[in-house]
Amino acid sequence: MNLHIRSKDVTLTDNTKAHIESAIEAFRKYSLDITTINATIVAEKKGVSVEFDIHIAHAQPVVINQSDDVLDAAIDLAIDRANKALRRLHTKVVEKQTGSVKDLETLDA
Repeated sequence: MNLHIRSKDVTLTDNTKAHIESAIEAFRKYSLDITTINATIVAEKKGVSVEFDIHIAHAQPVVINQSDDVLDAAIDLAIDRANKALRRLHTKVVEKQTGSVKDLETLDA
């Protein structure tokens, strides 16, 4: 999994980078084949915008945009939304693999 963190007009501290990296490492628990994650942080007129672009093999990319007045709040909200989206995708993949009730064979007793 490749991770790219880019910032424009914002200075990222080591703590902020470590927070983003640890949260992205937590995405591994969903057992999805994540190939690349691009994290872009941009200063706006009012606050900060955070974008996560998560590329998953054999699926559409997941793009999360979040704006807030405070950098840490924007990052935390974006991470929460990304967790929710990845959890939903994981559930969809798992349910698709299990099949349906119609596929089950009946047992003659």
